[in-house]
Amino acid sequence: MEALKGIDLDITHGEFLAIMGPSGSGKSTLLHMLALLDDPTAGKIIVDGTNISTLSSTQKTSFRLNKLGYVFQEYALLPELNALENVSLPLMMMGVKRKDCDKAALEVMRTVGLGERSKHLISQMSGGEQQRVAIARALVNRSTILFADEPCANLDTRNSEIVMNLLRLLCDEHKQTIVMVTHEPEHRQYSDRVLWIKDGVVETEEKIKGQK
Repeated sequence: MEALKGIDLDITHGEFLAIMGPSGSGKSTLLHMLALLDDPTAGKIIVDGTNISTLSSTQKTSFRLNKLGYVFQEYALLPELNALENVSLPLMMMGVKRKDCDKAALEVMRTVGLGERSKHLISQMSGGEQQRVAIARALVNRSTILFADEPCANLDTRNSEIVMNLLRLLCDEHKQTIVMVTHEPEHRQYSDRVLWIKDGVVETEEKIKGQK
């Protein structure tokens, strides 16, 4: 059974794209393909001029680490580390010196409004703060694309608004390209474009102003 059926998609630099559709429509599969978490059985995926479909497993790991950021709905943070250490992890894996890791991590934590919480353990932070730590971690390597998989699935209304406003701000002020999967109808207003998927195909596209 095919999860996706001939999707042809262009995403421009600095665009906030929301992918929506019913459960089982292929949203997460598409996101995983674009983020190099799964391999397509056919077709090409070109990111920042590189045909990532032709890369070896090692090359894909390096490309993902250096070019992409991923925000999981379950945060995927390490509880034994403080917020700053969690954000620093991608840079540490890239071989950056610890002092430079901490400097860059603190800078991006300030960007997401958590500069004063950098030394707190994850258990000492709210769900909304944890998700912002996850966003900071996805940005610390200056990612070409930030992928977000249901980033507000575990958040209440107030924290969801904080996270969505932050994503919109990153897109507007930092020209960050964002590709987000969401089930929430109210989240479409934060995007520039909505891709509606059903049964593995693009059913329709909707252009939004993204004025939030």
